[in-house]
Amino acid sequence: MKFIYRPVFVGALALALLCGTAYAEPHATAADARAMLQSAVAEIKSVGPKAAFAEFNQPNGKFHNGELYVFVFDEKGVYEAYGANPALVGADVSDLTDAQGKPIVRDMIEIAKASGKGNISNIWLNRADNHIERKVSLIELVDGHIVGVGYYPK
Repeated sequence: MKFIYRPVFVGALALALLCGTAYAEPHATAADARAMLQSAVAEIKSVGPKAAFAEFNQPNGKFHNGELYVFVFDEKGVYEAYGANPALVGADVSDLTDAQGKPIVRDMIEIAKASGKGNISNIWLNRADNHIERKVSLIELVDGHIVGVGYYPK
């Protein structure tokens, strides 16, 4: 009798695991990222960079939602805020590359200086599900600060 229950148990466990992944949190959308970026830009203009950056670095704050968070660096590539890991604030990431060796920070600086805003696509670790995925970062230059929010398109 023991052996009959084992396959049933294993089957039920597999079904439960499959159902659990089917209901996993969906990826944020481009619209979600754009809305967070617009809110971050408005926050900088409203309360000033120092107070806004402190808010962006709060792990449970309004500027950190699932896989979405705000990052900011200056025009030299030094982090001024980094919602994913505030311990890196002050770090020079100007030579940071993605998983394929693409110089993403230098590219963001170029785009921001040339156009004032834009986006960049790269390959990055999604901290929400721990997978390497294509990421699109939306950026905007605000008073010498490059402000961005990235999302993982489907």
